[in-house]
Amino acid sequence: MRWLITLLLLVFFQWYSYQALKTAISNRWILYGYVFFTLIIVGNLLFYTLILERNTTNEPCLMYAIGFFLSLLIFQLLVSVILLAEDVFRIPQALYSFLKRVPEQTQFIPSRRKIISQIALGLASIPFASLLYGMYRGKYNYKVLSYNLEFEDLPDAFDGFKITQISDIHSGSFDNQTKVQYGVDLVNQQKSDLVLFTGDLVNNRADEIKPWIKIFNKIKAEFGVFSILGNHDYGDYMRWESPAAKRKNMEDLYDAHNEMGWDLLLNESRFIEKDGDRLAIIGVENWGSGFKKAGDLNKALNNVSEKDFKILLTHDPSHWEAQVIPHPFKIHLTLSGHTHGMQFGIEIPGIIKWSPAKWRYKQWAGVYGENKQYLNVNRGFGYLAYPGRVGMWPEVSVITLSKSKSSI
Repeated sequence: MRWLITLLLLVFFQWYSYQALKTAISNRWILYGYVFFTLIIVGNLLFYTLILERNTTNEPCLMYAIGFFLSLLIFQLLVSVILLAEDVFRIPQALYSFLKRVPEQTQFIPSRRKIISQIALGLASIPFASLLYGMYRGKYNYKVLSYNLEFEDLPDAFDGFKITQISDIHSGSFDNQTKVQYGVDLVNQQKSDLVLFTGDLVNNRADEIKPWIKIFNKIKAEFGVFSILGNHDYGDYMRWESPAAKRKNMEDLYDAHNEMGWDLLLNESRFIEKDGDRLAIIGVENWGSGFKKAGDLNKALNNVSEKDFKILLTHDPSHWEAQVIPHPFKIHLTLSGHTHGMQFGIEIPGIIKWSPAKWRYKQWAGVYGENKQYLNVNRGFGYLAYPGRVGMWPEVSVITLSKSKSSI
């Protein structure tokens, strides 16, 4: 039934968008071309989702199939909405003409107005072109976003300590080694004291990261690189031939973190020491509202004292309000990812910050604060499903820890 409803909606959108083109453009070859390319895009998506077996090689092709389909669907949806608005006036006029039954009248429903169809096509072309641009350039348009966070109880030795955070690599989606290498170079150019990765190294399978290990193992920092798992890292979104195969995949993913020189934290903690002071790096497994809840914050804090300055890595930002803020131990800084900023939105600093992600997550991108505790939600290094980004560019977060002047 779900597939039937989806198919009917697609046919409905296709029919309405075709009506707009037919009204606005008289060239029949353009109309034939539109139908042809629509069938190609839909057929390509069905081929990659229903017929071809998913693997590491064809994963980027699947992403493109989804991307082109999504772009077309948004175009057709907007055209359909505008033409439906026109029909709100056309249909009552048609009913009136039919009931009046003028003998010489052969057409009851008024013709579509060309200007309305042209406006519909013009407006729908804006997000359509934006989504195509996001696939062509936006997905590797890496941005460095810097934040300075002040803490009254920051150990003196860590005043000015710089942290780079990356998240949501989704290596199975990548298709350009040069661009990914550029992103990694950007991470190293920050010359941070510490690099932290907050989950989703792969889409589903550990072997997705294999072609990229030699690139990501170049990420270096004086105090090391620490990482955690995200919801996609467990392989829960695909069928495995046996439980043993799934366990083997998990072990291979652990090995990949180790091969890259990343210290993977599985509900555990590490200490960074500098000039006699220390801070705690705490990493939990995925804990998310509506997602896998393998994270155990209490277990991760087992060797940490209440007085320690704490930095928590937790993939899903919903964990922050659910368990982190209410916890008896003060977690000074929490780093998350997961949302990707929905890979689509509008951001003009000081004016507007919007994405559909805000309808699902209260904290979805950037820095948030409550009770002298901070959360940074990284917009992600990679992409998933839609192979692009529009307005929500791939992010490298750079956070500088500062001692609050009032405490000096």
